[in-house]
Amino acid sequence: MRWVLPAQPRVLCFSIRRWHPAVHYRTVFQTRGDMKNGTILRLAVSPSRAARQILERIQGHSTDGRLEAMKELAKLSADTTFATEFINMEGVTVLTRLVEGGTKLLSHYSEMLAFTLTAFLELMDHGIVSWDIVSLTFIKQIAGFVSQPSVDVSILQRSLAILESMVLNSQALYHKIADEITVGQLICHLQVSNQEIQTYAIALINALFLKAPEDKRQEKPLNLMDVPVSEMANTFVQKHLRSIILNHVIRGNRPIKTEMAHQLYVLQVLTFNLLEERMMTKMDSNDQGQRDCIFELRRIAFDAESDSGGISGGGTEKRKAMYSKDYKMLGFTNHVNPAMDFLQTPPGMLALDNMLYLAKHHQDTYVRIVLENSSREDKHECPFGRSAIELTKMLCEILQVGELPNEGRNDYHPMFFTHERSFEEFFCICIQLLNKTWKEMRATAEDFNKVMQVVREQITRALTSKPNSLEQLKNKLRSLSYTEILRLRQSERLSQDDFQSKPIVELREKIQPEILELIKQQRLNRLCEGSSFRKTGNRRRQERFWFCRLALNHKVLHYGDLEDNVQGEVPYESLQEKIPVSDIKAVVTGKDCPHMKEKSALKQNKEVLELAFSILYDPDETLNFIAPNKYEYCIWIDGVNALLGREMNSELARTDMDTLLSMEMKLRLLDLENIQIPEVPPPIPKEPSSYDFVYHYG
Repeated sequence: MRWVLPAQPRVLCFSIRRWHPAVHYRTVFQTRGDMKNGTILRLAVSPSRAARQILERIQGHSTDGRLEAMKELAKLSADTTFATEFINMEGVTVLTRLVEGGTKLLSHYSEMLAFTLTAFLELMDHGIVSWDIVSLTFIKQIAGFVSQPSVDVSILQRSLAILESMVLNSQALYHKIADEITVGQLICHLQVSNQEIQTYAIALINALFLKAPEDKRQEKPLNLMDVPVSEMANTFVQKHLRSIILNHVIRGNRPIKTEMAHQLYVLQVLTFNLLEERMMTKMDSNDQGQRDCIFELRRIAFDAESDSGGISGGGTEKRKAMYSKDYKMLGFTNHVNPAMDFLQTPPGMLALDNMLYLAKHHQDTYVRIVLENSSREDKHECPFGRSAIELTKMLCEILQVGELPNEGRNDYHPMFFTHERSFEEFFCICIQLLNKTWKEMRATAEDFNKVMQVVREQITRALTSKPNSLEQLKNKLRSLSYTEILRLRQSERLSQDDFQSKPIVELREKIQPEILELIKQQRLNRLCEGSSFRKTGNRRRQERFWFCRLALNHKVLHYGDLEDNVQGEVPYESLQEKIPVSDIKAVVTGKDCPHMKEKSALKQNKEVLELAFSILYDPDETLNFIAPNKYEYCIWIDGVNALLGREMNSELARTDMDTLLSMEMKLRLLDLENIQIPEVPPPIPKEPSSYDFVYHYG
């Protein structure tokens, strides 16, 4: 072909590509001089001709020629145009026949077999021809490669991939494959050191799991080496599979690659999807077994000495009234007929399953939560039944129970592979979190939705840290208190784009010392007002108190005993003892306090330990405190540190700093709303050539 440059254009750019996308010729001419006499370009062989030539070489008698042809076929099969031509020439049939005679190939030409399987998989993945064309002999041959104890790694990888594609693309082929492979054979491939093999094996397991019939999910003891893969969703199989994956994949010595992470995520989703049936099942109020589950919740919580039929003695109305009272204490919305609470789907019967699991496997926790809230004031009680139902629904949404896996995600959670009842254990941890957050927020029934929003944020934030065990999840959730969530929200608002520009950062740094001084003055003013504290070491039933306050000149701490726990200020004249601030050496907290090291103090609960602090002063003396609450504790710790010229590092100080700084920033930037603040100041203009432009008034 000859190209001749036209007369007009000064620049001509064009390219000619071969039909194969991986290789192309590109010729670019930028001046007329490059093509004065034209240029001859050689075009590649057409896809049809290339397919015919390769097919002839594959069926030839030369061993080396067949191997080279198969290598080229494995590369070219990824191209749709070539694949169409090759398939139209019955090329797939030729490849399947070669595989079906795989004994000879495997013995002498394993490399050729690997390229054959690669080409076959690439051709079939185009979707041009149905997977149902493969014969039972071909399936048996591929399954044989998977079941053989020692087979070439490349052959094993491609065999696993072919079986996965068969299962996903044909229900008929799934049943044929299920008769050829056992669960034990696949589990063996999870115990190898090659992560690529492990990834292909889990991908096949996921495909089999996805296609497993519903009636194969009953729990029964099985011999894994004899279990067909149709039993992949069996709970007994799942238990052993989870253990193998945890020990040989997740806790292996190799980092988890992206594709492996995706397959673990898919397996996690499919496992949780086993809960979908219970999640979408409404409670049948006429089912005696389901009613007995609710009665069991009541019996465990209140230790009623009665059978499922009720209480001996008394009439029916009396029993109904007693049950109604107990169900109200359990926190059901419908305390006359709590079965009505489980009609909403989701979460359906799954919520009742979780509640019963908590009551039976974590009985102390269950009884504590129920009794603690039933003895609380009505306006501050956390309704256990309603909370458990809504929490189950929330967990199903977070873990996407009932949804198909997303192709682009790989966010699996290792902790869900550490326990055979991971969802139920997850629920047990989160219901305790909900109860704790409810108390921290001092919530009432009207605040229920607000509490659930905070709990959702706590759970999602904890999951982003990918805890390796349920115990690590507990520790993470323990650190994400309601106060911490507020602090994180505030911090994230400040870290938004509007607050990251250099002028804003400089303004915040300029304001911060002013806010710090404001907080310091507030702490010192509170110390001047003083507070009453409970005396330590008092074993009498009637508690005794003492009072401490800072002098108005901030130079002396006055303290002394009180007859009663008075509210408000105590005159300095009534406080006989005093400590010069100049003699104070340090303030210590918690276990470092001398009065917390005494034997009697070891019996104090954790709450008392968190409120204890001591002032150390010359000569080797201490003044021991137990604050009445966390607020007073933070006030005094900050105040004493401010007196000593040290950093105020309490939780309250950080919260106050974030709140006040945010408010001050917003006030100062109020007039600049919707105005783009430049990253750098505008350049200073050059000086004028003269200053004669100044106008003088006459």
